[in-house]
Amino acid sequence: MTLSYTAVQGTYWMYFSVIIAFSSVFLLSKGYTNSEIGVILAVSNILSVIIQPILADIIDRSQKVSLSLVTRLVSGVLIVGTLSLVFFEMKSFLLSTVFVLLCTLHISIQPMINAMAFHYRNGNEPLNFGVARSGGSIAFSFVSALLGFLVVTFGTTAIPVTGFAILLLLLSALITTERLHQSTSSSKGLEFITFKPGLEASSITLISFIRRNGYFVVFSISVMLIFFQNSIINNYMIQIIAAVGGRSDQMGRLLSFMALLELPGLFFFRRIRFWFSCQTMLKISAVAFIFKVLFTYLATSVGFIYIAFLFQLISFPFFLSASVHLVDEVMEKGEAVKGQSMLTGMMTLSAVFGSLIGGVVLDISGPSILLFYSTIVTVIGALILIAFIDRVKAKKV
Repeated sequence: MTLSYTAVQGTYWMYFSVIIAFSSVFLLSKGYTNSEIGVILAVSNILSVIIQPILADIIDRSQKVSLSLVTRLVSGVLIVGTLSLVFFEMKSFLLSTVFVLLCTLHISIQPMINAMAFHYRNGNEPLNFGVARSGGSIAFSFVSALLGFLVVTFGTTAIPVTGFAILLLLLSALITTERLHQSTSSSKGLEFITFKPGLEASSITLISFIRRNGYFVVFSISVMLIFFQNSIINNYMIQIIAAVGGRSDQMGRLLSFMALLELPGLFFFRRIRFWFSCQTMLKISAVAFIFKVLFTYLATSVGFIYIAFLFQLISFPFFLSASVHLVDEVMEKGEAVKGQSMLTGMMTLSAVFGSLIGGVVLDISGPSILLFYSTIVTVIGALILIAFIDRVKAKKV
């Protein structure tokens, strides 16, 4: 199950490289400005913020609608939409609409993908989320480097063609994981979908969830501020490195380098958990995010950006694994997907602000000023997280 789920994570994050990390590269080639790209990405994230809690609520309450079913249906739509990108030559309203749809749907299923790790499991042998997510980073690293080369060699048409192939693999991985779950569950008579005892899922509405988890909501707000810099770097990497003399192939290698640095923290997360709590790791990662964006702001060459990205070693992997496991530790029955969805929703809101503000600031003042603002926002978010994260605790049942 861990191997099969790793394939799901890997293909999901490969497509993230295609549709998010290389979005500016693709859209700039079609004649879009930075501000227009920002609007497209912002609208996508706004829509996904609306869709995510709705999907989470349906899955938490329903006995018939599964995580696998939702993600498979979305993957089918993504396959058709991604293939259609090949036929657009210049910017148009229809191209903008299709791109918004693709980004929205892809972002919307991220909490579902993460929640699978805690749904498809034997109580004695839970899936190793850190190992699976490290597979996602390896896959992201590989496809980012590959896309950088393909774009320079064959042009930006390589982006949707690669995305189409990746989505076919994602759909196959989702189907395989679901079938493996069903066969193992029936053959061993095990219950793979396990929850903590507590409230019934149907009794926990979104409003009651917020009331019951006040400190978690504050923590989620800090996530939105901290991940502002993450959205800036992911969405506008090509503009950032172009300002210091970089190209698309160098962008691909930088993204690949950054993803590879995530592997130790993700792969050895269980061992690290013996020494540090999730709360402590979240504090460490928040400080690392500050240094990452600060050093990127100070960079005067592509080589200096490599140095800045070294902080990825303890920033993103610690934050991702610790936040996902924190939800599993503190949430009761019926809350888990809502908790994952809230975290992802806050990251998505940061992407909304990052996309809108980033595009405008780039057109007016350039990458340096944008990175300066990002550093300030990250510092504020880190201070809020450090002040409140220790108050997020499991409820007594």
